[in-house]
Amino acid sequence: MKAEELASAGMKRGRASVSARPAPLIRHLGVTDYATSWEAMRRFTAERGASAPDELWVLEHAPVYTSGIAGRSEHFPRTSPIPLVRSDRGGQITYHGPGQAIVYTLVDLERRRLTVRGMVVLIEQAVIDTLARHGVSAETKTGAPGVYVEGAKIAALGLRVRRGGCYHGVALNVDMDLAPFSDIDPCGYPGLAVTQTSAHGVAAGVQELGEALARRIAQLLEVR
Repeated sequence: MKAEELASAGMKRGRASVSARPAPLIRHLGVTDYATSWEAMRRFTAERGASAPDELWVLEHAPVYTSGIAGRSEHFPRTSPIPLVRSDRGGQITYHGPGQAIVYTLVDLERRRLTVRGMVVLIEQAVIDTLARHGVSAETKTGAPGVYVEGAKIAALGLRVRRGGCYHGVALNVDMDLAPFSDIDPCGYPGLAVTQTSAHGVAAGVQELGEALARRIAQLLEVR
């Protein structure tokens, strides 16, 4: 699906809503090209109306490295056939690939009276809650956004804010090839260990956990 089709589908539904703060819509997009998803998020945010529902896009990406606006080249892969995309999100470099549950959060922060930091905390809590339902104890680290299990990073996040709304979101490692992380300094931290849910006895797959994470984010947005 092209970027304009992804974005316009959400815009059409948004114009149909008359609620002051409609419940978030969860959309399942399967395996989607990173650049296409990025352009669709930017288009959606630029064109959404005041009554458009927030959307949570659940998907996976083909192998790709992405760097945030502050990305520093010393953290990049030395040699790799995996493409690198410099995006407009916050944060340093990370890796996306099959077996990783991604939830992009297209949320009107002003309407929900959320700060950027408040949105980051909400996403982190949603990951912690989702993992707890599967018997995995997770935590955050001061000054290092994301979620960690036994000191290893299991979920990375980064946001961009435009016109009072955010996009990009969170990536939860489920059952993937972690080797590409060894070619970078994940999130700008040399030697940072990474892990995934399958390594902690979680049988649920990427689709189930992506859905569960999106639903928990939606629930936390609604109880504010």
